[in-house]
Amino acid sequence: MKALRFDQFGAPSVLHIDEVPLPRLQHGEVLVKLAASSINPSDIGTVAGRFHSHLPMTPGRDYAGIVVDGDREWNGKHVWGTGAGFGVVRPGAHAEFVAIPSAWLSEKPESLSMEQAAIAGVPYLAAWESLVVAGGLQKGEQLLVTGGNGAVGSAATQIAHWKGASVISADISPESEHADVFINLKEQDLVSAVQQATSGKGVDIVLDTVGANLFRSCLRALRVGGRQIAITNTAGPEAEVFLNLTDFYHNQLQLIGVDTQKLTGVQIADMMTRLREGFEAGYLRVPQPERNRLDQAVEAYTKVAEKKTREKQVIVFG
Repeated sequence: MKALRFDQFGAPSVLHIDEVPLPRLQHGEVLVKLAASSINPSDIGTVAGRFHSHLPMTPGRDYAGIVVDGDREWNGKHVWGTGAGFGVVRPGAHAEFVAIPSAWLSEKPESLSMEQAAIAGVPYLAAWESLVVAGGLQKGEQLLVTGGNGAVGSAATQIAHWKGASVISADISPESEHADVFINLKEQDLVSAVQQATSGKGVDIVLDTVGANLFRSCLRALRVGGRQIAITNTAGPEAEVFLNLTDFYHNQLQLIGVDTQKLTGVQIADMMTRLREGFEAGYLRVPQPERNRLDQAVEAYTKVAEKKTREKQVIVFG
């Protein structure tokens, strides 16, 4: 089979296509013929060496495809999701076939194309784990999402509305059509705008998908007893972010970190199955992404790495 590989860390240019053997299935595994696999910012980090992958390695976390071997109960079914450790400790999904434990599988929503299903994994998992599992988002609460127009921010807005919460979205790109309130960070101060939108009380919960200089502003945008969820830091892994500890404990705030790389395959499968309910019911939706053949993968990786487009990129097979 053909697979995208890297045998040294670096920019997308280190990627190349190799002919490699089909995966040899271990006990409990199935073989999935991939239809599509998305390129996430974390895949850029994988290739750059951020997660210390074994080399050589096939990157790619998210996928959609058809089970073709290994378990009669799953054979022929359309599946979607994210593989735990894909591209780091086991070969990822930027290949024509991938081996996956059957306990990690979730059936794809019928309402989504293969390409759409392939871009749902990491963004919707991050949003679900942050808001529903870690954050305990409740009906009637008010959520602030930074980077609201990004993939995770958009997923979070949809999940919050599905769960009966209202959303304030903040971003530097044009206004979101889905949020209840939008804050243009190029023109407005985050804390002042949130105070105005909440009659001076602050929001119940923040999902900060940006970090860096917004971290402290997000804490100041919380109500007393509010909680903030951090999932990334665009300033880089070595950047230090400081908070006013006195304000932090006086306001009884909670700070929660979420890392989808720590989720097990079984946990991921359970979340994807729960998310499928939202897609099938029409609460959740994803656009059609930009399609790339495997021989266009390096160019697609470069687009994501250099942020040349906001359109999600997928590699399609067959």
